[in-house]
Amino acid sequence: MTSSVMCARIAHMTEITSAELGVRIREARERRGLNQADLGERLQLDRTMVNKIENGTRKVSALELSQIADALRVRMASFFAVPVPAIVSHRSSQGLEVVDSQIDAMLEEIVADVELVQELGALESREAPTMQIDVPQTHGDAETMAMQVRASLGLDEDQPAKDLQRLFADVGLLVFTRDLGTDTADAGTVLLRDATGVSLVNSAQKVGRRRLAAVHEFGHFLVLDDYSVDWDVTATGQQTEALLDHFARAFLLPDQGLRALWSRTIVEGLRAAAVVAASTFRVDMATLARRLTDLELVNGAQAGQIRHFKTTSADMIEHDLYPHDDMAGTTQPRAYQQAVLRLVRQELLAGARALELLWGTVDENDLPAPHIPEDTDIWQFVS
Repeated sequence: MTSSVMCARIAHMTEITSAELGVRIREARERRGLNQADLGERLQLDRTMVNKIENGTRKVSALELSQIADALRVRMASFFAVPVPAIVSHRSSQGLEVVDSQIDAMLEEIVADVELVQELGALESREAPTMQIDVPQTHGDAETMAMQVRASLGLDEDQPAKDLQRLFADVGLLVFTRDLGTDTADAGTVLLRDATGVSLVNSAQKVGRRRLAAVHEFGHFLVLDDYSVDWDVTATGQQTEALLDHFARAFLLPDQGLRALWSRTIVEGLRAAAVVAASTFRVDMATLARRLTDLELVNGAQAGQIRHFKTTSADMIEHDLYPHDDMAGTTQPRAYQQAVLRLVRQELLAGARALELLWGTVDENDLPAPHIPEDTDIWQFVS
């Protein structure tokens, strides 16, 4: 590991006591849904020994800590990382020591990774957000917010929003996805100290819900929410959450564009119109039904029918549509991945560390070779 990487790693760590380390081990264990006996079995230790470790009355060696990290499927460095202030604040406000969400824990790890890449100079830090928008207070505000944001991103009124990860990265929100299972939150977002945002979207959901969740989190980023975890963006009840959900629908299904497409295709029947609209704008049927209801283009009975429609292979052929599967599985923003690869080429990151940062989206053999200095490179150091 180079000295630059070591310095950056130290910047993310802090000296902690045995008691503090024990608390962080306990929190990691609880996030995995394990009790002390479960962890002890994985470590071949008695439960009482695990209890002493977590209470800070028994010190652990580096080797033991590495084994604990492996058993809990976390990086050992995470036990020493400075907690993200926004997440700590959220936990305190909820009276919680551990948030019952994989996304909560994973967001902390992603934040540490992004800040490391930023500190090594490969990923641009932002002094201020490109666009700052007030929290919507009414459905009209949410509609206006969607129109303004789409225009600022260069999207026409009838243009589907494609490649959301690239689109949002351009204005400072880095969207990562992983399959966390259907019993975990849809998405979460943390606003970093330099106004960059990091979102994690649960890719276990279908493509339409993933995209809705990503845009919903983009809304949180735009109104400068420090931290948010959304369990079901399709069933938000709180006013602000419901309005950001309305913003997300309006962003993905712009008023004029949807109206124009709907008027052209409804003559073929409700099902045909719904299939074409959902595929064109890359949304799920539930989101489409709610949006059509928002715009009073369908009644309640028709919306109920639309929710139960499923697009078939025959539909794709008949209407000349093409499948899309945005943010499926494990994905990362391209800007972040490019930054990590630049650090490898510049020999500021070891290959093994880069593979960790890239979540296995790149094979070891595909990592770029370090830059080989040319004879002329010496002149850049000569005044």
